[in-house]
Amino acid sequence: MSANPFGFRFDNSYARLPETLFAFCDPQPVRAPELLLFNGELAAQLGLDAEALNSDTGAALLGGNRPLPGGEPLAQAYAGHQFGNPTMLGDGRAVLLGEQLTPDDQRRDIQLKGSGRTPFSRGGDGRAALGPMLREYIISEAMHALGVPTTRALAVVGTGEQVLRDTAQPGAILTRVAASHLRVGTFQYAAGRQDKALLETLVDYTLKRHYPDRVGAEVPALALLEGVMDRQIALITEWMRVGFIHGVMNTDNVALSGETIDYGPCAFMDRYHPETVFSSIDQRGRYAYGNQPVITQWNLARFAETLIPLIDDDADRAVETAEALIKSHTERYAQRWLVMMRGKLGLFGEEDGDAALAADLLDWMARHDADHTNTFRDLIGGATPPGEPFQNDEFGDWHRRWQARLGRNGKAEEDAWALMGRHNPAVIPRNHQVEAALSAAVRDGDLAPVKALLAALDDPYRDRGPDDPYRQPPAPDEQVLRTFCGT
Repeated sequence: MSANPFGFRFDNSYARLPETLFAFCDPQPVRAPELLLFNGELAAQLGLDAEALNSDTGAALLGGNRPLPGGEPLAQAYAGHQFGNPTMLGDGRAVLLGEQLTPDDQRRDIQLKGSGRTPFSRGGDGRAALGPMLREYIISEAMHALGVPTTRALAVVGTGEQVLRDTAQPGAILTRVAASHLRVGTFQYAAGRQDKALLETLVDYTLKRHYPDRVGAEVPALALLEGVMDRQIALITEWMRVGFIHGVMNTDNVALSGETIDYGPCAFMDRYHPETVFSSIDQRGRYAYGNQPVITQWNLARFAETLIPLIDDDADRAVETAEALIKSHTERYAQRWLVMMRGKLGLFGEEDGDAALAADLLDWMARHDADHTNTFRDLIGGATPPGEPFQNDEFGDWHRRWQARLGRNGKAEEDAWALMGRHNPAVIPRNHQVEAALSAAVRDGDLAPVKALLAALDDPYRDRGPDDPYRQPPAPDEQVLRTFCGT
């Protein structure tokens, strides 16, 4: 453990695990590190000296040009099912600098993304372009403000160098903060080595780090599987609440902490439809909005497979036990989803018709191209949302059913509106606004639109007038239909 003038207080527990799980390596220095975005609020929460870091010296530290006191830089090894196909992976362009102990003794990974080649780069350059790093900063901080579990962004440092993708683009490094970077793919990597002792070490480590209340369970691997399942259900329910589409729900992007990780070709829906896909690499809609709960169950099944040797010495019994738990995902998610939808609709208590009331509204929205965010936000107060689609008889019938259900809440109307206000944001990172801000930054070197967007997204549940620019869906010529992976 080490302290220093910048406030870094590292205790690098992952570096004490068997070295087969990682490779020690340093970030590769860059030509001209420049701090483009810095999250002073997050720095203070981490116990860092925001003023000292928000400087040229801070740029050198977070650009990989100077070692962090107490850091033990390493790249993690992991595997993963990418679009259903197993692959050996690892941190090909990221380096974990160390684990910061915060003032309240929380442990947070500090990782540089885009910091150069590692032993897992597989021929890549290990660098990142400015646009995708700004995008991850914007979306991850927006998700945090929305109340969705997520990794966070401490800084974006320009490198003063170009990276070659489809074209030459300015390079950048993101400083990512996470509860950890343990993934389903970490266990797949260990299972692939057929090393039971290594798996046991990982189970013990993950329980102590993320599920301390489950330490000492009769079957630790089963306790971990159930804990991860519950957090993934909670996470995906939040994605569905705000209309978020991850885009690359590969097992290497399933964080065992229950945080959203890796903001590649992600996006938020404007018009509601369960088949919505934005990712340019998701040609068959595997990771469409409506598929996310099912894919979560599939990913958890892959996690369960890695734990079979630890669940029971009898493989058949272990499989039966794991399958029973995985099958329970469907009902657990349905229950959590209904609680979430009751919040979005301002419903207290439980009635048998609540699920149908919610599903009927979503079905109507899909058939009439209704905006996901604005429809729910405009229902607050009980009014009919503005616009022609909401004037038809079918919506009117639904609205009367909803009003009748609100009347049976047994609570004041104001309580229902307050509940809805907490579940339905007024603003989200709309794709056309994100792309416009990124374009200004990358093409013109103008970060003002990015900073303005970040300010708007910092308080997403604040009431805003219907003409507020950040509430506006895209015009037909502004629609963003495809998003792209940063690699």
